[in-house]
Amino acid sequence: MQTAERLHFSAEDYLAWEATQAEKHEFVAGEVFAMVGARQNHVIVSGNIFAGLKQRLRGTPCRPYIADLKLKVEAADAFFYPDVMVSCHPGDLGNQQYISNPTLIVEVLSDSTAAYDRGGKFAAYRKLASLQEYLIVDIDARRVECFRRTAENDWLLHDYLGEVDCQLHSLSLSLPLAEIFEDIEAA
Repeated sequence: MQTAERLHFSAEDYLAWEATQAEKHEFVAGEVFAMVGARQNHVIVSGNIFAGLKQRLRGTPCRPYIADLKLKVEAADAFFYPDVMVSCHPGDLGNQQYISNPTLIVEVLSDSTAAYDRGGKFAAYRKLASLQEYLIVDIDARRVECFRRTAENDWLLHDYLGEVDCQLHSLSLSLPLAEIFEDIEAA
């Protein structure tokens, strides 16, 4: 039986290596993990969220980014590819390789990553001082969980389900769940 090769890099070596790869890889504390392709519904929901944010953020200093741009979490020695993120930080505008100061991060759940998105990845994201809201989108349940940072640096869950708008206080806007799940067939 063959075992998968485990690659270990420094963050700088990872960035140089990743630039030469055809596939995307996440990096956590020296280890590299290949990213798998997403299913159609995952791509549709991510695109809906990105499009809604792009439309609502025009004329502001905030920019939405979709899955192909890396997020650097220096305190966790990690680089991730969130499904969608928004940065309002001027220092992120000139960096072509990654974002370091997101205000909002969105992960659309898949069966293979749901536990990690809720656990280890969220723990790493919470180390970002700039992060104010973290959305976990469950397509099957047509549900959005919004974790919002409080003034005491706690994370408070706001659950959105049904015909409601998901309130994004960090960006002073809302996204209707009907728009987030547009073009997704009922299960």
